[in-house]
Amino acid sequence: MRSCWESLTDYGLRALGRDFGAQLLPKGADISLCDQVVLIGSGMLWNIYFAAMAVAFGFVLATLVAVARSRETGWLAGLAKGFIFVFRGSPLFIQFFFAYELFQLLPKLTGTLNLGFMELTVETRWLTRAWLGALLVLILNTTAYSAEIFYGALRSVPKGDVEAADAYGMHGWKRFKRITWPIMLRLAWPSYTNEAIFLFHATALVFFSGFPAWQQSGDALYYARYFAEQTFNPFVAYPIIAAYFVLATLGIIALFGAVNRRLNRHLPGEVRPKLRIRPQIVR
Repeated sequence: MRSCWESLTDYGLRALGRDFGAQLLPKGADISLCDQVVLIGSGMLWNIYFAAMAVAFGFVLATLVAVARSRETGWLAGLAKGFIFVFRGSPLFIQFFFAYELFQLLPKLTGTLNLGFMELTVETRWLTRAWLGALLVLILNTTAYSAEIFYGALRSVPKGDVEAADAYGMHGWKRFKRITWPIMLRLAWPSYTNEAIFLFHATALVFFSGFPAWQQSGDALYYARYFAEQTFNPFVAYPIIAAYFVLATLGIIALFGAVNRRLNRHLPGEVRPKLRIRPQIVR
């Protein structure tokens, strides 16, 4: 039975691929509690990657979609409304499977363009990998939900503030950057924090989607199920992954709480809005 230090050195980065740790996973009686804690923790790197990248790209895209949605009329507003409706109206689990099948069929649907000296075809090999394909689905999904949050905040921006900006000669992009956008963030941040927490929890669905793990580069749930099958005892591996998610959620709350305090630093302490975390049981 290996020591906890050996488990850490062998499996600390094992979720990134076989080149980052032991070639073989522990099996049967060789599995220790440290092996499970370390390997599941290693798998959490992928969950953090999915959540961090989706929040980063989704935040920017959601802002653009919310601005387009706020125009109310025009083709941009129509596209924004349709995008939000589709991704908020369908289950994330179905979106994963639909995207995977689409990435698989795309080369067959588009065919090959023969130019004589070379052939062009749609390359979707990497899109069928979880690290890219599943990430794209998460980005689009959180963009739709976040855009609706930001849109509601945009509609709640006090008209007096906008009129004051106009009186000072602020128009267009300058007014949006210095007045509208900061106020929108302050109003939307508590709800957006809940969206970020839910998105992090939703990364567990990547394991159940059609996107395969590559070279056993699986997420935390991948290794939790592996240990449950190897030890015939799910009451060790799954509580470990639950504890990791709870700790990560506390980290998200602390991080977003710090941003919330920064956004409201100009207000007296007693009137600053507090974050109220309301976990979403059903999306």
